[in-house]
Amino acid sequence: MADLVRYSDKDLAEFREIIEAKLKEAKEDLHLLKGQLDHSDDHGTDDTGRSFNMMEDGSETMSREEMAQLAARQEKFIQNLQNALIRIENKTYGICRVTGKLIKKERLKLVPHATLSIEAKNAQG
Repeated sequence: MADLVRYSDKDLAEFREIIEAKLKEAKEDLHLLKGQLDHSDDHGTDDTGRSFNMMEDGSETMSREEMAQLAARQEKFIQNLQNALIRIENKTYGICRVTGKLIKKERLKLVPHATLSIEAKNAQG
């Protein structure tokens, strides 16, 4: 039997469901992160006087930076998922961009925005 060239429409529909669920969850997470970032801006205006010591200020800043990094990573993840939906529309979803072979279903279920097979990913090192 020859290697499959692309996933069937049935398979693509299954992957679409997985991606749309992950996309919904990712957008909710991003919304929460951005809400926390916006809310922590209010913090300084409510407090009168210097009730926080430098240690707390430092940890506050660090957590803001971490939240901002998380939000940026989440935005990139959402973009990758949206790109995967476009590949489903084009019927090119699940095809390794290096080898041109199908990426295994197991990998796509774990990493639905993957564009590389495990072999190609490992070769990158």
